[in-house]
Amino acid sequence: MNLELVTMTFVVGWMAASVRLATPILMAALGETFTERGGVLNLGLEGIMLMGALSGFVGAYATGNLWAGVLAALITGVLMGLLMGFFSVTAKVNQVVAGLGITILGSGLSTLLFRLFFGLRTIPPTIDMFPELPIPLLSKIPILGEVLFNQNILVYLTFILVGVAQVVLFRTRFGLALRSVGERPDAADTRGISVDKMRYLGLIIGGALAAAGGAYLPLANLGIFWTQMTAGRGFIAIAIVIFSRWNPLRGLWGALFFGATMALQLSLQTLRIPIASELLLMLPYIVTIIALVVVSRRAEFPGAFAVPYTRSGE
Repeated sequence: MNLELVTMTFVVGWMAASVRLATPILMAALGETFTERGGVLNLGLEGIMLMGALSGFVGAYATGNLWAGVLAALITGVLMGLLMGFFSVTAKVNQVVAGLGITILGSGLSTLLFRLFFGLRTIPPTIDMFPELPIPLLSKIPILGEVLFNQNILVYLTFILVGVAQVVLFRTRFGLALRSVGERPDAADTRGISVDKMRYLGLIIGGALAAAGGAYLPLANLGIFWTQMTAGRGFIAIAIVIFSRWNPLRGLWGALFFGATMALQLSLQTLRIPIASELLLMLPYIVTIIALVVVSRRAEFPGAFAVPYTRSGE
């Protein structure tokens, strides 16, 4: 057996898996970047991803169309974002409490609705997934072709969204207005920018992308739905936003880094490395904690981060 060939096959497979596993986290992180740039902390990301996973699976299962599943997830994410907006922007509830409430709601409601839709089955329902879509010529490039250009359509769209998000946030009037309400909402208000409207829009974008990230799991990665299938990805996405200092391009590298740790623990398990499986499963979360401790000390949070805005005199 050619050891060099086996090693190269392992590395290429690990890198390709890293991209696939990073995609749902990156989707959610991009959405949360918009939300937090507007000054709102949405700890409900995990619950929104679970609801997106359920609605995406049910939509695709009921219609036989994977894009219908994506649309269902986006609508669900918008509704969850509006709910978070009502609590954090309109009712001005503590954002940490509201976000955790959304996570608990999404966790319990997704489990309940799945059982109502499908009942208790010994064999779970399945759907076909988005197939790999090799890009002509580029997919033939050694190593990089297999890693980057032999993925499914949702992976490509997510990477395109990184560039779109970067431009929208830092090169458009909308992005400037959103960032201004996150930094100095009082100053933005005096210039005629509606703080509540911009924060709602940030939450809607964040909810839609988080739900799409959740839908990626059954539609492009697993083909089934099970309760708690996001396994903390929502919280990792929040960590990536801080890790990236609210910059989509940096968020891409952060998501790939965490995706690589997830892919590594899966690859090591398949190789039957003599390490306790529990320790391997902990690896991505240990890395998340370490990264947060190191980076958060230097992170400059938006000026009005997680602070409800009330006009003077109201």
